[in-house]
Amino acid sequence: MATFLKTQLNSHAIESEESGNGEVEKNPSKTLSFPFWYCAETGIYSSKYPSIKLPEDPFLDVVSFIFSHKNGGVSALVDSTSGISISYSELYPMVKSMASGLHQRGVSKVDVVLILLPNSIYFPVILLGVLALGAIATTMNPFSNLLEIKKQALDCCVTLAFTSNDKVDKLSTLDIPVIGVPEILVSGLNCSESSVFYELISCDPNWDSRPKISQQDTAAILYSSGTTGVGKGVILTHGNFIAMVETFVRFEASQYEYSSSGNVYLDVTPMFHVYGLSLFVMGLLSLGTTIVVMRKFDADEMVKAIERYNVTHFPLVPPLLMALTRRAKDGASSSMKSLKQVSCGAAPVNPKSIEDFVHTLPDVDFIQGYGMTESTAIGTRGYNTEKLHNYSSVGLLAPNMQAKVVDWITGSTLAPNCMGELWLCGPGVMKGYLNNLEATKSTIDDNGYLHTGDIVYFDEEGYLYVIDRLKETIKYKGFQIAPADLEAVLVSHPDIIDAAVIGARDEEAGEIPVAFVVKRDGCAVSQTDVINFVTKQVAPFKKIRKVYFRASIPRSAAGKILRKELRNLLTSKL
Repeated sequence: MATFLKTQLNSHAIESEESGNGEVEKNPSKTLSFPFWYCAETGIYSSKYPSIKLPEDPFLDVVSFIFSHKNGGVSALVDSTSGISISYSELYPMVKSMASGLHQRGVSKVDVVLILLPNSIYFPVILLGVLALGAIATTMNPFSNLLEIKKQALDCCVTLAFTSNDKVDKLSTLDIPVIGVPEILVSGLNCSESSVFYELISCDPNWDSRPKISQQDTAAILYSSGTTGVGKGVILTHGNFIAMVETFVRFEASQYEYSSSGNVYLDVTPMFHVYGLSLFVMGLLSLGTTIVVMRKFDADEMVKAIERYNVTHFPLVPPLLMALTRRAKDGASSSMKSLKQVSCGAAPVNPKSIEDFVHTLPDVDFIQGYGMTESTAIGTRGYNTEKLHNYSSVGLLAPNMQAKVVDWITGSTLAPNCMGELWLCGPGVMKGYLNNLEATKSTIDDNGYLHTGDIVYFDEEGYLYVIDRLKETIKYKGFQIAPADLEAVLVSHPDIIDAAVIGARDEEAGEIPVAFVVKRDGCAVSQTDVINFVTKQVAPFKKIRKVYFRASIPRSAAGKILRKELRNLLTSKL
């Protein structure tokens, strides 16, 4: 389908006429004309929006930047289950207290602090406290197993970890100081259970030893598979996050007539992921917006939270979109009357899911967006108006962003309505991959363009459409899974001599990991044996769902797995 689409799209790139002998010629009387946001000479697509002036002070940290914006916000973070909240008047002092407390415990600038937590009203307090100190935050899925945690902790030299109280003993085996974080801290009731955490947020916020922090200083190390290979540490700076807050979150808010401080956002998207972190841990807090935090997803609780807190905005991932639509179809639409907008990101969404949602909740604005960990979530964002509703596109380029669409075979740049690999350039592009110069050089070119690995095209109005991807990753419920990580686990099995993993389409999850395995001669290992072996070594969302046994794995002359052949093989089996 992708090849056919490329032919169809490219057929519109040049005006032509058929000559008398049946051949197609360029029509000299018709000249190509391109919109102002595309330069044919350089192949560069620019944002249709005016550039935004970013802060020039080189010694500005993202925490100070967030809280420098005065707003009329009252409740900042609300726990959806208990209703316990942190107000805006409490939030910044609490963040500064956390920084002060960490400083007193010996954490200093450039130390790396691991945050292994589910969504919590304390997550932003901890992460922003770490950044206010000049230390570096690294986040992980709380369902990660001990081997995965150990690998990341060693890779980025973690010196301290925050985790939920029930995981403290587990993490302590890694010989890293661990601080337990309660689900909800109620003064006088469970403070003794979390005395260290309580002490941290009770420290004097007006400490004098705060270090000087540069926009170029590393703020976070978030892990991503990138375009290929195993997970790598993405180095994001304070400047990257400042640009994200300004050109993604605050710019989007400026496009609507209603006041941001009156908005109520529901957070089900994981805060450890760049999508959730950008919105709920940083950007929205600069607007005075109320954030209702769900600790874990439950469809019934989601509906209750929307109604109880009059939620106006719900950023989500494709599986949650389907769950929301199902609940609305089942009669819960009356509980969703406060909703103004639902936005979807982190993974491709099925067109049928969009159609179902728009038909079921026609009064709720639906948009999509595109971003990567490597671009600090900055890329494109959809904006609907009274005259135009474009639900299938991931939107227009954000301010200050440029892009190229490049033929992945020839390397030539392509005009609107031509399909190729998306390259992005702008203030959100990462500093690089941690301790991996080769991967950095293969992902960011000498002109600063981030090679995304996603196959896209821009239409004649500047809207971006994502078609496919070159990169070897699996998108499961908005999470990114590196096939190479699972392949390494598979070949560690004594009865497996080779293996390859690809993503199989799944209506609810997006994609699920499927393994092709070559067994050692004479062994009796079964599909169940393989699945159980992998399950014990990876986080639940990464587990293999199906196994196919083969005599060999198709590879190129250079030894690279030919995943396209495996995808074709998988299609023939379905």
